[in-house]
Amino acid sequence: MRYVDEFRDPALAAALIREIEGVAHRLERGRDRPFAVMEVCGGHTHAIFRYGLEGLLPDIIEFVHGPGCPVCVLPMGRVDDCVAIAERPEVIFATFGDAIRVPGSRKSLLAAKADGADVRTIYSPLDALALARRHPDREVVFFGLGFETTMPSTALTVLRAEREGVTNFSVFCNHITIIPTLRALLETQDLGIDGFIGPGHVSMVIGTEPYRFIAEEFGKPLVVAGFEPLDLLQALLMVLRQIEGGTARIENQYARVVPDRGNPQAMDAVERVFETRPVFEWRGLGSIERSGVRLREAFARFDAERRFAVPEISVADPDACRCGEVLTGKVKPWACPMFGTACTPEMPLGALMVSSEGSCAAYYQYGGVRQPHADATPHAPKSLEATA
Repeated sequence: MRYVDEFRDPALAAALIREIEGVAHRLERGRDRPFAVMEVCGGHTHAIFRYGLEGLLPDIIEFVHGPGCPVCVLPMGRVDDCVAIAERPEVIFATFGDAIRVPGSRKSLLAAKADGADVRTIYSPLDALALARRHPDREVVFFGLGFETTMPSTALTVLRAEREGVTNFSVFCNHITIIPTLRALLETQDLGIDGFIGPGHVSMVIGTEPYRFIAEEFGKPLVVAGFEPLDLLQALLMVLRQIEGGTARIENQYARVVPDRGNPQAMDAVERVFETRPVFEWRGLGSIERSGVRLREAFARFDAERRFAVPEISVADPDACRCGEVLTGKVKPWACPMFGTACTPEMPLGALMVSSEGSCAAYYQYGGVRQPHADATPHAPKSLEATA
């Protein structure tokens, strides 16, 4: 299939749903709760809601929304560090648009901009490097953020800055890695996940091999998927067929884009520029060992954390905000008392309502502010009788 319309064909979708229903009917005998399939990527969450896929599935199947949104898992203290750097008079702070409204404990980058900080929205790290060339009398700081998907572009920009001898460019690095995160979920969170739909964009870079531990150590199937409705339905069917067959493998539904061994050129650039941090803090997951990266000593002059003094204080989320529980799949956004009231896309309280990949934003945009069922609690206690 070469064209987008083919991935949204209603007849093909209906055929896949019939196959899913058939497998689900065979699996539900003696089952007292739904099969929970976690879509790790926030882009998948939005696609599921945008195309109404969850409402087309039998009640025995439930999507659980994972922590695959890098803006959403950014802890509040790191936002405070961003603001502290941005408010320095010599700094131009360059950020992607989906991070500018994430709240810190005092303010967001957008609020800092309103207060006079020179915060600029860009589309790539190369835009930040171009700003540094145009403003040699200013310090340009790029807000490096994202999983392995965006790490290569940051690494290649640092390498280019080095080749060109640019001295007023640096990176405030908040890049994170997906594999330690999934391991932490499986080891520390009692979520009752039966299978995973793996992220497509991250896997374009790292391939499918790094996920093997999920099947081999934890006995869970994972299928890497694309972002169109037929991609997700086919990936779900592949997961369910593995469950039915009593197997656990790593499969690649998104083979038209994702090579099993990833992108070696991209990973080479990442390896040259970055090293693993001993520990990194995540919103909702706490501190996870070896889950973030920082610039190597050889590139210390491009490291904003070395160039500027930042507070580096850990700040807890507001008590009423349940972002952490939503991120780990413990509750749905509707269970948060702030959802749709004190927390909206226009005035977000938590990062999940800000990001274009946040599950709260997806629920608000496509599902409204009222929950469709009486049950907004975690998936585990949900019974078939309650959804009948």
